[in-house]
Amino acid sequence: MKLYNIISELEKSFQMSQAEDFDNVGLLCGNPEREITGILVCHDALENVVEEAIAKHLNLIVCFHPIIFSGLKSITGKNYVERAILKAIENQIAIYAIHTAFDNDYFGVNYQICETLGLKNQNILMPKQNNLKQLAVYVPHSHTEAVKEAIFAAGAGHIGFYDECSFSVSGQGTFRPLSGSNPYSGTQNTREHTEEDLLFFIFENHRQSRIIQAMKTTHPYEEVAYQIYALDNENPYVGLGRYGDFEDALSEEAFLKLVKEKFNLSVIRHSALRGKPVKRVGVLGGSGASGIGAAIRQKCDAYLTGDVKYHEFFQAENKMLLCDIGHFESEQFVTQQLFDILSEKFPKFAILKTEENTNPVNYFL
Repeated sequence: MKLYNIISELEKSFQMSQAEDFDNVGLLCGNPEREITGILVCHDALENVVEEAIAKHLNLIVCFHPIIFSGLKSITGKNYVERAILKAIENQIAIYAIHTAFDNDYFGVNYQICETLGLKNQNILMPKQNNLKQLAVYVPHSHTEAVKEAIFAAGAGHIGFYDECSFSVSGQGTFRPLSGSNPYSGTQNTREHTEEDLLFFIFENHRQSRIIQAMKTTHPYEEVAYQIYALDNENPYVGLGRYGDFEDALSEEAFLKLVKEKFNLSVIRHSALRGKPVKRVGVLGGSGASGIGAAIRQKCDAYLTGDVKYHEFFQAENKMLLCDIGHFESEQFVTQQLFDILSEKFPKFAILKTEENTNPVNYFL
């Protein structure tokens, strides 16, 4: 199977346009035309992971964190990033990163954290803003169903756990073909009347070009009359972080004990105990101090994340228990998640999880 075929299938599950603007997701190195012999799934594509891929004859690494960020101007092997990339290129191994595209996914990183804790009534903590649009298109009644099918197949009309959502209004349209036109129906220089349907569809911004292409390919008119509107609606199914509720509230001590057990932790850095029960919990895998305010607004009793700085602990303002469980620790389920998704997509393909532990932090207590 060619690399571009695998990427095409991957991106049906992971929308790269969902990634944050600062991120560097997608194919980091590799020839899209190369035949892939197998996939190694990992958290970080470090040099030891590349060596593992070489030893196991796997020439595609699918990782969570991108090893290349902006500012890389040369690859000479002078640091751990360049050594990994250089070794991958020299051995014709492709590297593909998912990162915040999976952070923002409804069933991504933060979904698994909540599932591990057993939280109910889950919602996105910080929904994506301004990534929804609406398409309105006029279609002759005879072609309404065909155009609908094409637009649905291109990804429009998907709202939460429903798809093929649309609305239509019937009416009479007019047009007059001018000199140089090649009309589907009618006569040049004569006003025509036709029965038309006005169709409406909601879609995510990154699907626009594909949807418009599908619409124009199926539509019978030489000139398609359509409009696209930007919506201010939040998308409650795409965004960073998540929050949910325990069925029964826990004491803070019991909550911290549960987190240590579920995440196999030796230590948790946290703000002062408030002596209040923990019912609602917010989570954001990785460096998640940016979600502290959102967790407070959602009335979370506790918030789990990683990489919280000294002064950021004050932002909890005694309104919730703020817990830093570690960057890698909060994302520790990602490799298994990616492995499961890839195994389902490519059941007859060689897919392995790394045996290398890429967490650079060790605790000794």
